[in-house]
Amino acid sequence: MATKRISWTKVDEAPALASYSFLPVVRGFGHSCGVEVEIKDISLAGRIIANFPEKLIEEQRIGDHLTELGELAKTDGANIVKLPNISASIPQLQAAIKELQGQGYDVPDYPEEANTPEEKKIQERYAVVLGSAVNPVLREGNSDRRAAAAVKKFAKRHPHKMMKPWPESGSKTRVASMDDKDFFASEKSVTLPAATTAKIEFVGADGDKEVLKEEIALQEGEVLDSSVMNVKALREFFEKEMERTKDEGALLSLHLKATMMKVSDPIIFGHCVSVFYKDALAKHGEALKEVGASVNNGVADIYAKLEKLPAEKAEEIRKDIEAVYEERPELAMVDSYKGITNLHVPSNVIIDASMPVVVRDGGKMWNRNDERADTVAMIPDRSYATMYQRIIEDCQENGQFDPATMGSVSNVGLMAKKAEEYGSHDKTFVAPGDGAINVVDADGEVLLSQTVEAGDIFRACQTKDVAVRDWVKLAVNRARATGSPAVFWLDEQRGHDAQIIKKVERYLAEHDTDGLEIKIMRPVDAMAYSLERIRRGKDTISVTGNVLRDYLTDLFPILELGTSARMLSIVPLLEGGGLFETGAGGSAPKHVQQFLREGHLRWDSLGEYCALMPSLELIAEKSGNAKAKVLAETLDAAISKYLENGRAPSRKVNEIDNRGSCFYLAMYWAEALAGQEKDEDLRAKFGPVAKALGENEAKINDELLAAQGEAVDIGGYHPDVEKTAKAMRPSETLNAIIDAI
Repeated sequence: MATKRISWTKVDEAPALASYSFLPVVRGFGHSCGVEVEIKDISLAGRIIANFPEKLIEEQRIGDHLTELGELAKTDGANIVKLPNISASIPQLQAAIKELQGQGYDVPDYPEEANTPEEKKIQERYAVVLGSAVNPVLREGNSDRRAAAAVKKFAKRHPHKMMKPWPESGSKTRVASMDDKDFFASEKSVTLPAATTAKIEFVGADGDKEVLKEEIALQEGEVLDSSVMNVKALREFFEKEMERTKDEGALLSLHLKATMMKVSDPIIFGHCVSVFYKDALAKHGEALKEVGASVNNGVADIYAKLEKLPAEKAEEIRKDIEAVYEERPELAMVDSYKGITNLHVPSNVIIDASMPVVVRDGGKMWNRNDERADTVAMIPDRSYATMYQRIIEDCQENGQFDPATMGSVSNVGLMAKKAEEYGSHDKTFVAPGDGAINVVDADGEVLLSQTVEAGDIFRACQTKDVAVRDWVKLAVNRARATGSPAVFWLDEQRGHDAQIIKKVERYLAEHDTDGLEIKIMRPVDAMAYSLERIRRGKDTISVTGNVLRDYLTDLFPILELGTSARMLSIVPLLEGGGLFETGAGGSAPKHVQQFLREGHLRWDSLGEYCALMPSLELIAEKSGNAKAKVLAETLDAAISKYLENGRAPSRKVNEIDNRGSCFYLAMYWAEALAGQEKDEDLRAKFGPVAKALGENEAKINDELLAAQGEAVDIGGYHPDVEKTAKAMRPSETLNAIIDAI
């Protein structure tokens, strides 16, 4: 029997907890078919530990599993199941560091202001942990994201109940974005005629030069971009929208990607905070500077740093901050009960998670009274803001979508080789003065130049030709397989997109597209086209760049399925392997909070179940392992039964949670294996397993439910393995059956 290995990622929060229940099932069932599972720790804590081995004792050290997986992803033998991971903000990083230090790990503090060479070096080492540290390393292929057929059918038969009507009396909700001097307006792009290297340098008004980045490797045919956000215009935009929103009587909200865009968006977030609280910050600027408060980390950081001041001064600042709320528009709330606003911490401002909920909730967000109210959604850069405004206008005109009848928008996403903006982190800089920031090639020729003022945000990014060619091929293949139109969301008025359109037109000519409907449309028009089809129950394939891939694969699944965690995400890697992603984890922190409080984990592992199926199919294809094929087919049957019987976790304590869901998935899988006729060995092996699980169903449920209702201690954010395993596998009866396979 051919043996193949699945690399299963250890991550954070709810998906990590759920793995403690599901992995024993995967290992037990897989072992019977020659399939082994290895664990690779890419959690936030794991990445911190791996980056500072010299400071740790031998028992504390772990390998650099992220780098190892990155190298594996470049091989034909890769078979990686990647659970949702954290794109850590600075506050999240600092919290994880503090906890690790409390557990005896001698890792250094993160220096927000790096003033010495040693601090700069530490900051650089932590840079590979912050933000989207994981995804660009593993995504050595383009993305194919869609709802599995069984999931979509179930969603139509049993539509989720979360959709709220759009008010017939009218809605004040709108998207606000800049009309000039944003990244969209300034973007310049060039396709490299030959391989070279380049550097990024700042040229001051006095002619002095400062190299910001050396040795950028550029390939022939690669698309290179640069753009700049003018912060003066940005701040004027924020002030104007704050005044207008106050007059309109709507909530004010900010929507960025301050986790994934780990350099540029936290700075934009900070400018919004400083404009909103400008009176209080101007009055107390010196005191706040002395204690190291950073607007880029949100108003929560300001409150936290007040503890370093004398009590009387701290109270004065608190009162002045509170007074701001009387003069400014009311802020949308993240947590009304705790007083956490939209400007509290940058990691709460995640556009792909927040904007779909605005649409789902009838154009509303929560106010301080825990009531829904219309909102002005500030999305400063126009590159993608227009498509959100279009869906809001559509709902204002046509009402809410119906999950029971609406079609699907799947996605083919360009993300291989750190494509586009998500690969810009190491090429994003704050302009040190007035002048220009240039990208200069090895011969001294200026490839791209941006005029800047002090404080402006400059970023450059790259898109490899091999990634674009593969993306086009994947789009054609999906259009052929489904018969649905494939729409490239590209705007010829944007510098980058104009270059990509030329490549798309060239590479489409390499394929047989007879009978296929393939279009190139601006994002705002592609959104209108897709929405019109959705309302008629028709399916459409969105073919997008990296950021829109992220945004749309939350937006449409949340409307269609109630969650993006139920999406199937297949990444055919460029070298022939496979990466299988398991949905989104935006709600994972709240799930953990509930679990710790009352022993109920509502995380639905359906994404993991669905990802495992193509992973097993790849093993069967690559190794000729027929048993793995049977395992995949029976898992598909088990998932369908899981959905039809309503075994997803409940949101309420003392009802079925993730552990109970995992039990039923295992029971249905064993039943399917016992009932199939393609492999007699598997039929014989899993017959007794199915019988044991079925006969003990009531007892197992009782044991699982008995574990709920009380607080749970798992040892912290970097959890204790034994404590967590005990909490997530509380049924001795179930454990005995699974462990005996």
